[in-house]
Amino acid sequence: MKRTPVVLIHGAWFHLSSWEGWAERFASHGYAVSAPGWPGEDLAADRVRRKPGPLGDLGLAALTAHYEEIVRSFDNPPVLIGHSVGGLIAQHLLGAGLGRAAVALAPLPAGSTRRLCFEPLSRTWFRHLVANAVGEEEAAKLFDRYAVPAPLRLLADLGLDRTAAGPADTVVDTADPARGPLLLVSGQEDRMVPDGATRSIYKLHGDSSAVTDLKQFADRGHSLVFDSGWRSVADHVLAWLAANGVEAVTAQD
Repeated sequence: MKRTPVVLIHGAWFHLSSWEGWAERFASHGYAVSAPGWPGEDLAADRVRRKPGPLGDLGLAALTAHYEEIVRSFDNPPVLIGHSVGGLIAQHLLGAGLGRAAVALAPLPAGSTRRLCFEPLSRTWFRHLVANAVGEEEAAKLFDRYAVPAPLRLLADLGLDRTAAGPADTVVDTADPARGPLLLVSGQEDRMVPDGATRSIYKLHGDSSAVTDLKQFADRGHSLVFDSGWRSVADHVLAWLAANGVEAVTAQD
């Protein structure tokens, strides 16, 4: 028997530890879980906040190449689960034939020219844009536990830096009929990646005959991956994988 690998890809402004609940949950269901950080990312969020180090000059192409290298290292294509920009990367890798299935949670749109007019994500902006669907006390704890600076080059590539000329072109093959199944997930109270943006991505994938599903969570914001309601999201993903034949353990070839 062999365990199905799962790769968790976190988003901008969040530390790799934002996946800690998911990693434990999926491992307990039999999956071989990997939650690799970004290139040079410290394992402690407080140290990243004090000294971002090599993350400061990281762009979208380099970040995507980093995860592509990781995914190619597996003997079998893994399940790709990404949040925010991680959801964009997960779709790209799935379309490139490098994943067995993918889940994109509140994914940033590919090649978006939308300007979100962010200042650096302060505690106030984190509350307003990320943790708006939870209470003040929980929002403060989430910021202290998971919030880290985002690379300015990456924000410019994504079109999120209002001073930048424009985003880098990120290719997601939305018409490939041979790709694995894809689940798109949105929080209907998300202010960073609104529900409508995720629905638009879902419609773009309608050009493919491959399985594409959309799950909308009412009363959930952008923090749906790591706030107190994360288990309901993770369990929906587990059920979706099982329904699409992506079992945690398979017979050895």
